[in-house]
Amino acid sequence: MGGDAPPSLGQLRGIWEALAPYWQEAVPDLSDQEALNCVALWPLIGSTESIMETGGDIRLLRDPQSDLNGYGCSHRPRPWAITFASSTASSVSERGYEAADRARLRLTAKLLQTGDRGTLQAEATAVRRAIGRGFGVPRGGAVVLAASGTDSELLTLALSHLAAANYPITTILLAPEETGTGVPMAAIGRHFAVDTANGHDVSRAAPIEGFRADTILVAIPLRDDDGQVRLPDAVEMDIRDAVTTAVAAGRRVILHALDLSKTGLLAPSMDLLRDLRTNFKGELDIVVDACQMRIAPERIRDYLALDAVVQITGSKFLTGPPFAGAALVPPAIAARLASGMLPAGLDAYFGQGEWPRGAAAAQNLPSGANYGLLLRWRAALAEYRVFAVVDNERKTAVIERFQATVNCVIEQHGIFVLQTVPPLRRDGDLWDLRRTVFAFAVKSPEQSGRLLDPVAMRQLYRWLNADCSALFDSAEDRRVAARICHIGQPVALPDGNGGQTGWLRVSAGARLISGEPSHRGLAVERRLDREMDDLASVFDKIVLLHAHWAQVEVANPAPRYR
Repeated sequence: MGGDAPPSLGQLRGIWEALAPYWQEAVPDLSDQEALNCVALWPLIGSTESIMETGGDIRLLRDPQSDLNGYGCSHRPRPWAITFASSTASSVSERGYEAADRARLRLTAKLLQTGDRGTLQAEATAVRRAIGRGFGVPRGGAVVLAASGTDSELLTLALSHLAAANYPITTILLAPEETGTGVPMAAIGRHFAVDTANGHDVSRAAPIEGFRADTILVAIPLRDDDGQVRLPDAVEMDIRDAVTTAVAAGRRVILHALDLSKTGLLAPSMDLLRDLRTNFKGELDIVVDACQMRIAPERIRDYLALDAVVQITGSKFLTGPPFAGAALVPPAIAARLASGMLPAGLDAYFGQGEWPRGAAAAQNLPSGANYGLLLRWRAALAEYRVFAVVDNERKTAVIERFQATVNCVIEQHGIFVLQTVPPLRRDGDLWDLRRTVFAFAVKSPEQSGRLLDPVAMRQLYRWLNADCSALFDSAEDRRVAARICHIGQPVALPDGNGGQTGWLRVSAGARLISGEPSHRGLAVERRLDREMDDLASVFDKIVLLHAHWAQVEVANPAPRYR
């Protein structure tokens, strides 16, 4: 039953006869049609975790040694791990897994009853509608699903192609080093990995068929050469100049606003976006990278009102499993899908099910939908539903306690440097005004005053996600070292001396606020105490590993699922 090839009809009947006594509702015999449906649909039948591992690229694959994917997490719940990794990716929770599993059982039954793969197309429509309702997409707008935030770069570029296929495009990215490594390539219509969501092998950085080859990328940094955050006025002047120059040259512009970056930066301001929309309405497309999802739905609606496409994921702040992306498309942009044709090369990344029903521009895509993506979004939506019902005051209080705990534990030890970021420039007083991503550097255990570089921080990141207890003798050290801690991957930023510093991140995610399902037996305040104790344990483990760096480096413990 676990093989890639389906059993023969005779084997299937034998399996049915063996299992039927354990199911009161089972009919005595497996009909010929049911058996044929089972064989035909065999690639769609599997466990929830195995299906959720499909429909992405190489980063989604499970390492057979660690039983974890490229993000160091799992599509099976991993409740024994301390998880503050929502700035990168999280293992699915019991709540998310149960939601995905219920969807899988429902879809499997319908697939086997009807033999019709259109079942997945209908599920894709339901998922897109749920996302649209949850985040306030207005009537006439659309939701397009994407395997990841980087995949959604391709679809937003395609939407600009539909609007002005005869015009060259300039794509303006803010701080590409603080988004995703593949984003700069995807933003100009190039393959960003060696395989795609639909299982095609491709050449990284090669052009994707159908996109203009003369697309230009303009990158605007949010930090200076010393890694310090630039003044907002200087950044916005660069943005305005870049837009003006490109439009004057007869080019169509795609401006990517950032809300937020890997370290929690936001740019530009809504005032600038409104001004640019007014002055360059016909020549400018605005795309908001909100893939971190550290944003209230009210802000998303404000962006959509500017006719901006908003990129989101269910796999960052919402703590759904990795590779759950989508683009929220305002009505004025969604109208472009009524005519034209999407670039042919998108057939490697999307099926028709990811796009609105009846979208004429998507008819050249393969039929069907990305099953793994649908289950991952079902898990993420389960997390969103319980988070959304928490009131703003409670959300704010939990986030502020998280910040206070980070500040306290870092001050207790002399080896950490907490990165400072400017306050977020937002209107009103919603929970998303508060900082939820905390990047920190670690001093070198060998050279006083030097901070660990990205390579060393990558080692530390992996050791945190491993049981290191075998390297220590005392019971207390073994207890601390045994804790598996999954946090945000290091971000490489300039150190001011021609090199780079690695910055690890601990982040407050939706589960911290709504309640980690594995702690459901605890009272609310006791659960939050437990979370803060776990947060302190992350830094305690770093201190221990730092004090025995040479010993740990020789052993180089590897992450494991358990």
